[in-house]
Amino acid sequence: MSALSFAAAMALTATPAQAQATRTWVSGVGDDVNPCSRTAPCKTFAGAISKTAAGGEINCLDPAGFGAVTIIKSMTISCPYTEGGALAGGNGIVVNLPAVTDSVYIRGLDIFGVNPPSNGIRMIGQGSLYVEDSTIRRFNAANSFGISFQPSGGAMLYVSNTTIADNGNGATGGGILVQPTGAGGNGKVSIKNVRLVNNASNGLKVDSTGNTNLSGLTVGITDSQFDGNGNGVTAINAGGTNPVAMMIADSTLNNNVGAGLIGNGSSMAIRVKNTTITGNALGITSFGGAAITTYGNNSLIGNPTNGAANNGAFTGPVGFQ
Repeated sequence: MSALSFAAAMALTATPAQAQATRTWVSGVGDDVNPCSRTAPCKTFAGAISKTAAGGEINCLDPAGFGAVTIIKSMTISCPYTEGGALAGGNGIVVNLPAVTDSVYIRGLDIFGVNPPSNGIRMIGQGSLYVEDSTIRRFNAANSFGISFQPSGGAMLYVSNTTIADNGNGATGGGILVQPTGAGGNGKVSIKNVRLVNNASNGLKVDSTGNTNLSGLTVGITDSQFDGNGNGVTAINAGGTNPVAMMIADSTLNNNVGAGLIGNGSSMAIRVKNTTITGNALGITSFGGAAITTYGNNSLIGNPTNGAANNGAFTGPVGFQ
């Protein structure tokens, strides 16, 4: 065989191993040396990600734990029909996307923290993150969160039909942290049908303190449960000059050790509709000029101290309830 023919033959042999597939598979009995096809699956998400094309999808063939992974391109990890576990010390899933147009979908996963845990899902960079039909639990070190959303550029977070429980430790950490860190861009967060329960410091903490470069941040919460946490929802914009707007609708903020709802900062606007706030040590409170506005159809009752917004003066048509 001539040298040219030999080189051509070797190139043809190497091409399939180097190719990235649009859909790849993982299995508890797989092997990361495999091509991650359905008949020859990989064993871990980390092993499959390098063999999955940008915009592609990783699926689970059978119930197993598939380990932690870092995602730096648009893709989906989806395991809704079997146990797709990620047992993780450190961060379970890190999402670091380079472009605002990139997006990652996490669907049907059980993300569980082991010592020493950091965060269940941590997003930095920019782009969009979707977390659907999942459970994130027991990332219970100091400053650990179930989801840490700290983008450095324009980014969006969508969480739906997900349970986030038993995260954080003592006075720090909790369920979801929304804390944009970068200059420019804006942030959008949507939380729908999410159960944030028994998290250490806060079920949800939105904190844009001192970020004067953020062009805007909006947080929408519907049909969600903030129960048994340190505080239910804490929203802080101390020192921030650009507006942060939060809407809470059709939700419960119940039985939290501290407050059900806290607002802080003159550029913080919180609107509350058809929501029950009960069984907390303190129902609601705001300071630093934060505005909590009611639609007049909430239930603020049964807290030892129901509290008051806006230095004791509620806004809205007929008071908070």
